[in-house]
Amino acid sequence: MLRWLSGEGSCRDGTCPTLWGTEDGNYVVQGYVITDPEHLAELRLSAGETAVLVPSAILNGYFDVRRSSSKGGDYVIKGY
Repeated sequence: MLRWLSGEGSCRDGTCPTLWGTEDGNYVVQGYVITDPEHLAELRLSAGETAVLVPSAILNGYFDVRRSSSKGGDYVIKGY
């Protein structure tokens, strides 16, 4: 099951860029699919991979709080 970690809190239809946590400690990033051929060529994605664009506030806000906390654990950050 995914846990909401960071994203636009006012997003009501679930289509906003979002950072999710997985049960096994990984992250899922929901964002805008990158379609620019030059960017895709630079990334050299393997079969089955895709790239998404996420506003910096989504990730910066989450990881800033994680770095500044001495307690550890999960945090919910409302971004951009």
